[in-house]
Amino acid sequence: MSILKLENISYSYDGRGKVLENLGYTFEKGKVYAIVGRSGAGKTTLLSLLSGLSSPTEGKIYFDGKDVGKIDRYQYRSRYVGVVFQQYNLLPHLTAAENVELSMRASGKKIAARRARAAELLEKVDLDGTLAKRRVLKLSGGEQQRVAIARALSFDPEIILADEPTGNLDLTTQDEVMDIFARLAHEEGKCVIIVSHSPEVAARADEVYELASLRKKEARPRQNRLM
Repeated sequence: MSILKLENISYSYDGRGKVLENLGYTFEKGKVYAIVGRSGAGKTTLLSLLSGLSSPTEGKIYFDGKDVGKIDRYQYRSRYVGVVFQQYNLLPHLTAAENVELSMRASGKKIAARRARAAELLEKVDLDGTLAKRRVLKLSGGEQQRVAIARALSFDPEIILADEPTGNLDLTTQDEVMDIFARLAHEEGKCVIIVSHSPEVAARADEVYELASLRKKEARPRQNRLM
């Protein structure tokens, strides 16, 4: 059963025509998805719709069978969806662990519990205790992206949305980050959805949705299997 389903989704900006038109995608837990397409095809717009930050002009998005437009958006975004950004969006004056702990302040957990959870999540993304105590500015780009992934996992969301998460990384580090996303999907049952221009990222996905250029219908999805 799909965890996310798009039913005839279209989106348009005021007076500027449609950016997305009649999308009918489904996303399942336990898979890595890549959304690809040229600039202007609406990739980031689609990610915004999936995260609940924007609402479609037409059509509906279903999360676990429920219309996202009719449920509590804050709860949806804070409990069920974790977002990873290309630019990391970390606080540079804090350590890796502190960045992850900060995302849990609204959880009601005590400080000790937050620290333990942060350490667990950072270890999950291959950052040891020494790196966890290092300020973000002292970390490499790949290490910062791992921190961002750990932060996105702080509430154990079912869906991970990633916007060009490897865009600033070299190919070796990109492959290591994709290993983490693959583990989250295949070993922990997360639904991982990645927007990317990278052919290498698309090749690592279980399924690829390719958005056609603006005002054209999208191409058929193609299947990819992890090697």
